[in-house]
Amino acid sequence: MKKPSAPMKITWIIGMIYGILGIIGHFAQVQILSEHNYLLLLIGFIALAIGTTLKGI
Repeated sequence: MKKPSAPMKITWIIGMIYGILGIIGHFAQVQILSEHNYLLLLIGFIALAIGTTLKGI
């Protein structure tokens, strides 16, 4: 099994932005964010997971 590596900075930023938007959509009533809050969290988590699993992403 490969060792996890740190994701590229842009991958980390994208994952964090989607995750934060998902959290905001869960706790605040922002129409588009509230409708897709779980999808936004999922996208952020997947971006971070892929970034740590694959080297150079």
